[in-house]
Amino acid sequence: MSLLHIVKYPHAALTTPAAPVVAFDAALATFIDDLAETMYAAEGVGLAANQVAELKRVCVIDCAGQDEPAALLELVNPQVVHGDGKIVWEEGCLSFPELYERVTRPGHVRVAYQDRTGAAHEIEADGLLAVALQHEIDHLDGVLFIDRIGPLARRRALDRFTKIMARRRADGIDD
Repeated sequence: MSLLHIVKYPHAALTTPAAPVVAFDAALATFIDDLAETMYAAEGVGLAANQVAELKRVCVIDCAGQDEPAALLELVNPQVVHGDGKIVWEEGCLSFPELYERVTRPGHVRVAYQDRTGAAHEIEADGLLAVALQHEIDHLDGVLFIDRIGPLARRRALDRFTKIMARRRADGIDD
């Protein structure tokens, strides 16, 4: 396994919809393993292929707490098939380091997806897992969490992010 490079906004892959996966082979399995390793190394809750500049409909999620065993979800070609209710959650993103915004989303979702072998599954989720599923599927659709907030809040968030990235580059943190 190997760590992949997580791209930062405004990289074009982040706003480009990913293509469906059609080959369920060893290369896909290796990519999923690398994506998970990268997410864990970055201490994230989820990571979509777009975030490592691969335009494949693949993402990984693990919402387990620090003192809980890993609960890795590997989702290929996921799609939200039902959502209801409402939840407001402060979201962050590995492609927007140190930026957090309150986002309103459906509080309960049902997601259809395939696993690494191509087998079909569905999962229902509430709370953090529902938010993470929607956030990562948005990435695969080329939608960012800052696209889910109002225009003024988005402009302010992007201004803050520009300052965050300038400071990180000055500190030698990001390339």
